[in-house]
Amino acid sequence: MSTLLIADDHPLFREALRGVVARLLPQAKINEAENASALYALVDAHPDADLLLLDLNMPGVHGFSALVHLRASHPQLPVVMVSAREEPAVMRRALDHGAVGFIPKSSDAATLAHALQQVLDGERWVPEAALAAVPTSDEEHAVAARVRELTPQQFRVLQMLGTGLLNKQIGYELGVSEATIKAHMSAIMRKLGARNRTQAILIAGKLAVDPDAVQAPPEDLD
Repeated sequence: MSTLLIADDHPLFREALRGVVARLLPQAKINEAENASALYALVDAHPDADLLLLDLNMPGVHGFSALVHLRASHPQLPVVMVSAREEPAVMRRALDHGAVGFIPKSSDAATLAHALQQVLDGERWVPEAALAAVPTSDEEHAVAARVRELTPQQFRVLQMLGTGLLNKQIGYELGVSEATIKAHMSAIMRKLGARNRTQAILIAGKLAVDPDAVQAPPEDLD
């Protein structure tokens, strides 16, 4: 029996994916997540799942960083990105960061079914235009390598920092002390090669879908 994971914040699209999977694999078990926290808990709870369908722009999932993190922490789990973004360069970056496929949300049910079947058969599926796109830059690959070194908790702190939260707020959300968050931040900056939290966000922002739009967060005051 196959187990598929769906991570997307749009209920209607999750429903559409469930319908395609149900027709393709009637006996499959389907588990869902609608935000980043639920995604990581879902993957940890189902480490042997056959496939994860991951939305590129789900709340708390910033560009390709979640894909990079999941490929490092769960290398056995195939990931297919799904997105309304259909630029060839975006699809190519997903493949270069370890996705086994990229399915545009504009795809019809027949295309979705074909893509899923091909991926479950151990092959890669992506629109032809992606294969002709310029490969991901060495700089972005270097950033991805640094992000892969972060522990799960350090990665979550970095992601929350990217939303503009301060150390005290992150500590409250994670149920730990501000001192613990500061310790995580020190480790994050060391692993990313950053001098401060602003630079850490800008470095990690290289993995955003639109890196030039990444805004530096406010600095914490001691």
